[in-house]
Amino acid sequence: MVRPAGAARSPAALLFHGCGGRRPFLDDYAAALAARGVASVIVDSFAARGWSRARALATVCTGVELPGHRRAGDVLATLWGVKTLPGIDASRLALAGWSHGGWSIMDLMTMALTRPGEAGLADPDPGLLSPVRALVLAYPYCGPGALSQLRPWRRAPDVLAFVGERDRVAHPALCRRAFARAGRVGARVDSWYPDATHAFDEKSGGLTPFRYDPDLALAAQDRVAAYLAERLDADSPPSD
Repeated sequence: MVRPAGAARSPAALLFHGCGGRRPFLDDYAAALAARGVASVIVDSFAARGWSRARALATVCTGVELPGHRRAGDVLATLWGVKTLPGIDASRLALAGWSHGGWSIMDLMTMALTRPGEAGLADPDPGLLSPVRALVLAYPYCGPGALSQLRPWRRAPDVLAFVGERDRVAHPALCRRAFARAGRVGARVDSWYPDATHAFDEKSGGLTPFRYDPDLALAAQDRVAAYLAERLDADSPPSD
C-alpha cells in the first residue's frame, strides 16, 4: 500500500498486475497517484498462491492457468479486504488493471455475482462493487476467452482505457469493441491509442517484442493519476 504523505484517510486505487506478475513499474503509478492524493493497493495475485514469475510466464501468460474470469475473484476479494486497511476511504475506490489485470476487471464487470462459485468465489457479493467509481484498463487482453467479447457489461463506472496501436496482445480493434460494450450500458469511456506496443510503460530486458517508451510511460502515469484524482474527488474531505 502506498499512501499520500500527510493524509489521514484517502481514496484508493486497487492495482492489478499483468500475467507476468507484480512488476516495479507499478510503483511509478503508485507514486504518481500518491502525489495527487490517491492511495494505491498493489495486489500480487501470484505470491499468495506460491507461484513464481517463471510459472506465471509459462502458464498464466499462455492461458493454461487463471483466466480472467477466475482472477476476477481476486478483484472482488480485494474490495472486501480493503475495507480493513488503515487510512483508506473505502467509499471512494477505483480498479486499475494492466493486461491480464485489465482482462480480469472487465470480466468482473460482466458478472451477475448472484450464484456460488461465480468469479471463483464461494460467496460472491455484488455489493462490494458499489464504492467503485472508476476503472483504468491498461492494454487489457480483449481476445478469445475474454467475457467482455461475449457478454454485456452489468455495471457502468467511468473508464479510462489505453491500448497501443501496435499492440499484438491486447489488439486495439478487439478492445475498441469491448470498450463499446461498456459505453452501451452508460459508462463514460475515455480512450487513448498511442503509437506503442503492448506493455510500453514497463522497462524490460531480453528478447521481447514489447518496446518500452519512456515518454509514453510518463504520459500514461500522468493520465492515470489525473483521471483518478478527479473521479475520486481526491481533494475533498473523506466520506464518513
